[in-house]
Amino acid sequence: MSVRVIHPGLLTTVQDLGRFGHQQYGVSVGGAMDSVSLRIANLLVGNASGSAALEITLAGPVLSFDHDALIAICGADLSPRVDGTPIASWRPVWVRQQSRLEFGPPVRGCRAYLAIAGGFDVPSVLNSQSTYLRANLGGFQGRALQAGDLLKTGPISDWGQAMIAELSALAGNQGRSEANWFAGADLCELDLTRPVRVLAGGQFDWFTRASQQAFFGEVFTVTNQSDRMGYRLEGPPLELVHSRELISEGVTMGSIQVPAGGQPIVLMADRPTTGGYPKIAQVSTVDLARLAQARPHDKIRFTPISVDEAQQALRTQDATMQRLTSGLVLMVR
Repeated sequence: MSVRVIHPGLLTTVQDLGRFGHQQYGVSVGGAMDSVSLRIANLLVGNASGSAALEITLAGPVLSFDHDALIAICGADLSPRVDGTPIASWRPVWVRQQSRLEFGPPVRGCRAYLAIAGGFDVPSVLNSQSTYLRANLGGFQGRALQAGDLLKTGPISDWGQAMIAELSALAGNQGRSEANWFAGADLCELDLTRPVRVLAGGQFDWFTRASQQAFFGEVFTVTNQSDRMGYRLEGPPLELVHSRELISEGVTMGSIQVPAGGQPIVLMADRPTTGGYPKIAQVSTVDLARLAQARPHDKIRFTPISVDEAQQALRTQDATMQRLTSGLVLMVR
């Protein structure tokens, strides 16, 4: 069974939760920018939460299904349609063989995640199916999708098979059928008007008091020079008390570096494994998915959070995900 790419969209790649355990060799973790949406999309079609799915950026692809399929789309609202009819996100959707999925204008957010029952069957490289574009590693031939690509899918779980049977029976003569319930949308905020929570970075005290206050008090804009590697922000220049050299050290997704020009860079999924710029802050894990939905020209504010508060927020998110996982079992009769 397979999915055919008619048009690739702006940037569509195969992603999972990332390539862990190889940073000491200079290999980035990568993976989905918004891992929360990817996990939920997979759960909604009966896959393991970390299965390979498609990450779709702003302008979506046109896809054709060579078989009846169960899909789910989570994350950004990019106006998905099946054979010209809008479909809802955050729920399982059954589509008939030869149906065509396409996307319209982006309404909210930047990245949507398309999961299909059985997952996308691409080779695992260093224990991950994620695409790392800068190294032509993983995913589908190490690159973004192109017109004419044929993506194979894997075995469908019993849960997925049961949902397919239920939704296909409801479809009648139509080429699609949606579940009359949705799940998981509350776990993925697309609203960036609420400040992004950050912890003080390792070199926070290197910055002047005025720069520290500006970082938390002023607005920063996501520039066009932003991608999966990092978001370049534009705002008040952040200055050091004294010019200092920093030996390169490990960085992670959400590390906020400040190069000599004073404009911060938020490192994202395809970040390097080390960095030599001073780090003023670190985005809390619980807010990374929300930040991943930022588009160029979006405005961002930062607010401080303690380690205890960040850990509690993440525990709450994980508990909600566990309830979702358990509750989905009850949705198939």
